[in-house]
Amino acid sequence: MSEQRPPAALTIAGSDSGGAAGLQADLRTFLTCGVHGLVAVTAVTVQNTLGVHARSDIGADIVAGQIEAVTSDMGAQAAKTGMLASAEIITAVRRACEKAGIGRAAAMPLVVDPVAASMHGRPLFDAEGLAALREELLPMATVLTPNLDEVRLLTGSAVTDRDSMRAAAAALHAMGPEYVLVKGGHLEGDPECVDLLYDGQTYTELRGPRFDTRHTHGAGDVMAAALTAGLARGMAVPEAVRYGKWYVSNAVRHSYPMGAEVGPVSAFWRLASESGPEGEGPIRRREARG
Repeated sequence: MSEQRPPAALTIAGSDSGGAAGLQADLRTFLTCGVHGLVAVTAVTVQNTLGVHARSDIGADIVAGQIEAVTSDMGAQAAKTGMLASAEIITAVRRACEKAGIGRAAAMPLVVDPVAASMHGRPLFDAEGLAALREELLPMATVLTPNLDEVRLLTGSAVTDRDSMRAAAAALHAMGPEYVLVKGGHLEGDPECVDLLYDGQTYTELRGPRFDTRHTHGAGDVMAAALTAGLARGMAVPEAVRYGKWYVSNAVRHSYPMGAEVGPVSAFWRLASESGPEGEGPIRRREARG
């Protein structure tokens, strides 16, 4: 039996009971990117396609304990954050990451997906939480990956076109991350889906198609998770960002309706459902049985 093992990546995120976003999306993405997923759960949500109906935050000491437990025993090559729920949890995560050697100045790169707004644009943090995110976590980030609602919450300025995307990337970079990736999927009126990567000197546009679908729940999580998986596999940041862009474009291409409102993205569900001996996948075999 082989002693080989895949690289590992850690997600520090909340649980989505609808399975579209959060740590569920991260783990699904890690697996299909050839990376073993480790988890530190920050919150449990009561959630479906209609919205988040309730939330229970995990104790900050338990969040930190999860990070220490998995990194000290199993090790990881990269880590990402998602919803961190409160200033207290952000502080605990920052301290646990420093202890575990996670962050831009450490051995393990950190992708900070600043889940500061819901999919409908509603803030998920109070002022104290936003301040902690800016002051404690952004300076630790190897890559910061905000969407346009999160850019507005973090900088106070709205992005309305590609020029203002550049201004936003520069403002966020000044807060401490090594790289900033501003995601342009919510930019109205743009015929393409253009994301902007900034390293403090060079702006790089990553262009992709804009698909005619409203089913994009979890797209930001999926992109950040694929990017993290690329870093765990040893890619340099620009290469990992391009990998994440390729992955999420395919995920949106193969999104699907689920529930009453916005459905999830998923890059490989069709492949998984239709593969098997002689092309007979599990769905087809079940249909054949009647």
